[in-house]
Amino acid sequence: MERAGRLISKLKLSPGIADPELRARAAWKVAAGKKIAEHTRATALVRDSLVVEVADHVWQSQLARLEPFLIRNLAEALGEALVKTISFRPMPARRGPQRAESARSSTGIEDPVLDLLYREKAR
Repeated sequence: MERAGRLISKLKLSPGIADPELRARAAWKVAAGKKIAEHTRATALVRDSLVVEVADHVWQSQLARLEPFLIRNLAEALGEALVKTISFRPMPARRGPQRAESARSSTGIEDPVLDLLYREKAR
């Protein structure tokens, strides 16, 4: 049975579907496995180097040692040697959604007492 990556590379599809970067990013989860994919994210394909964001420096150093195996797995998943090197980079810190401390004033008056007085007078 032939892998989907090999079939896609043989088909003559539109450039958007057969885009090498999209294919490499999609194949990362298959090539890396479930555990590694939870802590990483393939972000870009620059020439023949896949840029992968990792959770921290420890993951970066550990995965750097597994690079030859991951490249081989990517070649098997893609059906061609599209990726020659992998660049592991620590992910930037992500900030979650934040709540406002108080509702914004519709009048633009910073002082809550003066804002209240203004709104009362406006009625």
